[in-house]
Amino acid sequence: MDISFSFFWSQVTSNPVVLITVLLTLGVIFVNGWTDAPNAIATCISTRSMGVRSAILMSAAFNFLGVLVMTLLNSSVAMTITDMVNFQGHTDMALIALCAAMFAIVLWAVAAWYFGIPTSESHALIAGLSGAAIALQGSFSGVNGSEWIKVIYGLVLSTLIGFFLGYFICKLVTLICRRLDRRRTNRFFKGAQIFGGAAMSFMHGAQDGQKFMGVLMLSIMLLNGSENTAGVEMPIWMMLLCSVVMGLGTSVGGKKIIKSVGMDMVKLEKYQGFSADMASASSLLLSTLFGIPVSTTHTKTTAIMGVGATKRLSAVNFRVVKDMVLTWVLTFPGCGLIGFLMAKLFMALFG
Repeated sequence: MDISFSFFWSQVTSNPVVLITVLLTLGVIFVNGWTDAPNAIATCISTRSMGVRSAILMSAAFNFLGVLVMTLLNSSVAMTITDMVNFQGHTDMALIALCAAMFAIVLWAVAAWYFGIPTSESHALIAGLSGAAIALQGSFSGVNGSEWIKVIYGLVLSTLIGFFLGYFICKLVTLICRRLDRRRTNRFFKGAQIFGGAAMSFMHGAQDGQKFMGVLMLSIMLLNGSENTAGVEMPIWMMLLCSVVMGLGTSVGGKKIIKSVGMDMVKLEKYQGFSADMASASSLLLSTLFGIPVSTTHTKTTAIMGVGATKRLSAVNFRVVKDMVLTWVLTFPGCGLIGFLMAKLFMALFG
């Protein structure tokens, strides 16, 4: 199938349905960069290693590189997303359902951002797509269980690995630096924090950028009467488009979320922020290489909790943690229900 940019552009400019679908998908990518990417730079801002403006610009640049480089190396995360739902040949109705899912994600993400609670657009995407597919099929046959189980693995892994890596890396850093001059190590970890924020931004692009490219690829296939992305390679123009839009979203910033993750949950020093960044970036790299879609939000926040636990558990502000966990728990049923209801509404209006 021809998925060149010239073919894509001709469809966008000639078909209003294509235009609406693409705009909604790019809107979700923009919102992801706006509301989710700030998690990556929360620690280097909270430890005053970087200013907010410069950190956001750095994050936008490395999100761009993460989408581009990791998709060239391994696009299995994107393919997992496209294979997660089954529209069983009803490509016209499936397109309506897909638009409903995108609408649900934007609604959920903006509401969470308004209250300053970091949420996982990755899980919102999966839940919204699944809810829309169930609405279309009228049963759970629209959901591919073998791909869904990867999400469950990712949820457990991102929580456990993030926490324990954060704990052990912080303990290791403390052990190595215990006899060194505090002022010298602070200068070193200030630079290391900037590196850590860049690494986290890169891996955020690698994980979340791929997920939303998978959605854009799925929408193009549906528009052309196919629901199967097997054997289709991710084109360079799509990587560039998605990474630029995500970078623009990041540049808008998310100060509320930066405050919740980097300042309210645990009070961090520079070496602790570096430990949290390295733990979460390492976890995301492993998950991406193995094609497991995980939440960058879960990974980063649990890594910060692990770092905080090296002092004592009471160093973690569990009121903030409780709000985050509640949001995470509600994402699957909440966004799934919105996707289901919006798909039913859109099918009634346009079907």
